[in-house]
Amino acid sequence: MQRRDFLSGAAVAAVLPLGAHAATEPVVRWRLASSFPKSLDTIYGAGETLAKRVAALTSGRFQIRVFAGGELVPGLQVLDAVGNGTTECGHSAGYYYVGKNLALAFDTAVPFGLTARQQNAWMYAGGGIETLRKLYAKYKVLQFPGGNTGTQMGGWFRKPIKSLADLRGLKMRIPGIGGQIMAKLGAVPQTLPGGDIYPALERGALDAAEWVGPYDDEKLGFHKIAKHYYYPGWWEGGPQLSFYVNQTAWQALPERYRQAFEAAAAEANQLMLAQYDARNPPALLRLVGQGVKLRPYPRDVMLAARRATFELYEAEAKTNADFAAIYRPWKAFRDTEFQWFKVNEAAYANFNYYVK
Repeated sequence: MQRRDFLSGAAVAAVLPLGAHAATEPVVRWRLASSFPKSLDTIYGAGETLAKRVAALTSGRFQIRVFAGGELVPGLQVLDAVGNGTTECGHSAGYYYVGKNLALAFDTAVPFGLTARQQNAWMYAGGGIETLRKLYAKYKVLQFPGGNTGTQMGGWFRKPIKSLADLRGLKMRIPGIGGQIMAKLGAVPQTLPGGDIYPALERGALDAAEWVGPYDDEKLGFHKIAKHYYYPGWWEGGPQLSFYVNQTAWQALPERYRQAFEAAAAEANQLMLAQYDARNPPALLRLVGQGVKLRPYPRDVMLAARRATFELYEAEAKTNADFAAIYRPWKAFRDTEFQWFKVNEAAYANFNYYVK
């Protein structure tokens, strides 16, 4: 046998078993309900990344069609839609659903919590996924990390915030525990999906709003109404999005399709953060060039917010067993992570960013 013929035969032999196996696997078509509008290509795009990779890994036999917020279900009803089987899977943020259980916020971000890197460390290597899946099981949902924006900005304000007193009575779009802390500081928090924020600002129903960061905020046009852009988003140090899968639908999948979904979700999780880290810097420069005033939160706001945050955590842990089961080990993980990052990562960053 000639060498070329041998290699061709070996290649065919290697491919045929997989191809023959794939041909016997079922064609599966799922729908994914996103909480986000298509205009936010990075955050909405995670769902498309997932769908494309799943199709590629299953020879096109597992198809997922992505629907933007409001197309299939309202943006803030994705968890319910997945849990009750209205749709097989979704892409959303756990802290949108703290009205069900405050512990769901740990799946996205909690004030003065983890950065994106630390959140990934907790999820993949620190027990986060296992702990959160026990909670999500109560809603008949399986959860997968599905993207991260990195530390978010602190929001857009019509008027400058010079001290803690300026937050009193201020109507601000801010969801989750961050909204609860803002309420303790005197603000009036509101939860709105991304597509509804600009109209609310425009008609005066909001005095301020936070969303993500420069790249997405520029797309939504907040700078046309509110010129004061604050940092940091202390309530979202590393906010993670998640893919939700209906438990019954997941159990019905062939094992190879499950592996494809899990691998695709991990890829989408990493890609989103990389995209935001690349796109936010030039977007911030463009915004400042259009007259946006970049401002840090006053120190009294930061200190009061942190104090109120941990008072809330301790109180919730006493009455909410789900919250306590996550919070206690999470806080131990957080405190250790912060010590490590302070020793090395922060020292490196501070020298490079501030020493001329």
